[in-house]
Amino acid sequence: MSQEQVKEKIKTLTEELNYHNHLYYQKSQSEISDYEFDQKLKELEKLESDYPELKLPYSPTSRVGGTITKDFETVVHKYRMLSLGNTYSFEELEDFDTRVKKGLGTENYEYFCELKFDGVAISLIYENGMLKRGVTRGDGTKGDDITNNVKTIKTIPLKIDNALTDSFEVRGEVFMAKGLFTELNEERVKEGEIPLANPRNTTSGTLKMQDSSVVASRKLNCYLYTYLDDNESFETHEESIHFLEKAGFNVSQTYQRCNSLKEVFDYINKWDEERHTLQVETDGVVIKVNSIDHQSELGFTAKNPRWAISYKFKAESASTRLRDISYQVGRTGAITPVAELEPVFLAGTTVKRASLHNANEIERLGVQVGDTVSVEKGGEIIPKITGVDKSKRAHDSVPIQYIDRCPECETQLVRSEGEAQHYCPNTEGCPPQVLGRIEHFISRNALNIETLGPRTIKGFLSKNLIADYSDLYHLTFDQINNLQFEEREEDGDVVKRSIKEKTANNILDSIEKSKEIPFERVLFGLGIRYVGKTVAEKLAEHFKTIDQIRNASFDEIVAVHEIGDRIAESIRSYFSNPKNNEIVDSLKSSGLKMVLEERAGAGDQLKGLTFVVSGVFDGYGREDLKNLIKNQGGKIASSISSKTNYLVAGANMGPAKKEKAESLGIDILDEDAFNQLLENDKNRITE
Repeated sequence: MSQEQVKEKIKTLTEELNYHNHLYYQKSQSEISDYEFDQKLKELEKLESDYPELKLPYSPTSRVGGTITKDFETVVHKYRMLSLGNTYSFEELEDFDTRVKKGLGTENYEYFCELKFDGVAISLIYENGMLKRGVTRGDGTKGDDITNNVKTIKTIPLKIDNALTDSFEVRGEVFMAKGLFTELNEERVKEGEIPLANPRNTTSGTLKMQDSSVVASRKLNCYLYTYLDDNESFETHEESIHFLEKAGFNVSQTYQRCNSLKEVFDYINKWDEERHTLQVETDGVVIKVNSIDHQSELGFTAKNPRWAISYKFKAESASTRLRDISYQVGRTGAITPVAELEPVFLAGTTVKRASLHNANEIERLGVQVGDTVSVEKGGEIIPKITGVDKSKRAHDSVPIQYIDRCPECETQLVRSEGEAQHYCPNTEGCPPQVLGRIEHFISRNALNIETLGPRTIKGFLSKNLIADYSDLYHLTFDQINNLQFEEREEDGDVVKRSIKEKTANNILDSIEKSKEIPFERVLFGLGIRYVGKTVAEKLAEHFKTIDQIRNASFDEIVAVHEIGDRIAESIRSYFSNPKNNEIVDSLKSSGLKMVLEERAGAGDQLKGLTFVVSGVFDGYGREDLKNLIKNQGGKIASSISSKTNYLVAGANMGPAKKEKAESLGIDILDEDAFNQLLENDKNRITE
């Protein structure tokens, strides 16, 4: 194809894929299969890789993330992001309505009601129809530029075709769906990690992550509810909402125009009952005067608009009895105390258990077994105990003595200085830890052995066929075909299970296939504490082989970009254990990949050099430029330090990076100078 044909093909694929994304994520419709979509996306990725200069700024390939942002730039809001005044009763809403009536001098006005979603406020700036910036609320006057992370949210349009002005702003709430939050916590529990507290805090933390590919994996969503421009393009808020819908923004279909305060009350009562059916937590209702002219007339106080107010739902709470406290052991040996409750109906579900997190939380609450406790959900998914009714405490009740031995293997627990969590140090003999490590090893993000599950793993362990995950690669057909074992259900019943011939073959095939998994995922699968997926990738990229990692000193490990003391100590501790080294050697001899595979077309022309890339380039997309540097052996850093060799500076680069590079005496390359650098041989580069 000619370059012009390639350009047209990229444009066609980009717009077609964006269209199908919009159908799928905002209308729950599909016109093509997932396979067809993936094939088109792969074709676009290949064309953009071959012709990076032709990649469009609204390409759907931006959705997968991959950009690392060390420092988030501070941005001043063009229009202040003010908070709303809160009210908790209909009487206070009547007072608000009286103030509106007095301020307008008329009774001829209407309200617009929207649910108040429990997420993170975001400002989206569009220029010439394309997403230019995504900014957090911050202090209302200025926020952080998190554009790279915002672009991974698939319900946020990267481009719209019917913009009314050259520049406008849209505001909304980023959130994590309740179902996805539950799945994320279940995965964390399986991996021995402490569950996250609630979707709102998880969303906030996710949006400030440095690696946008991790943000993409969290599958955040966003509801938009405000349109702003300098032209005051609409007469009512309702008109602006309908425009956002037509423009392709994700607007929650829960709003309502209300002609009277009674209709506002009816709306609140309706959603107080029905809010638990939604995919997102909501903690109240926002009531706005609908007319833009009326809003302007009413104006603002120093902190809040006078034309809007937030009605907060009462937190979902119930009283019940604490029957007992049980203790769970995670993959890493972390002990989590769990409150066993008399079943109580709360926020649409029957609650039987609540996490107590650690010994410090039990002490803070002052809770004792047999107490009447308050259990609350509010904006939480995981129920929490919020208080104790000590007036109902039995006279012979005694304070809880936190366990000092593992509930599974009776090993003495330990708690490191500065940590809230107790741990069982019996990593090799504690059954939940052994099972948890194997489950982690076979999980989707690690070795992805799909045909194995907890039940089968428990069966193998009970029959002494395996003691750790390296033993999976020594299983034979004769050992597992027709294997029979028993499993105890939660209710205490014992169920007999067996493995049939077809299942046995599938298991062995899946284990064999896992030998093709790349090194960085094998490293993640080892289950080294604090070595998550992203850290494993960084370590693999830096050290290249498992032997280089296990022989690395503490100082060599912390020298890896963004690897801190805690991770380095954990890695050294893991490889100081002879048993772990035996397992790694066994995996090596079984044929698993323990060396980082070279990328196609890789070289070493930039080996030993560290680059920071900033700005916009004519001949490269920024990620393409970074990949080119990495393919030639260079390292990419997200912030400038004394270890940086070059700042590659494109157009529109922020002045802070340039000033810091100049102050440290770091060479600054424009695009032409960088291309010249590539043409030089290594000796000339490093002179």
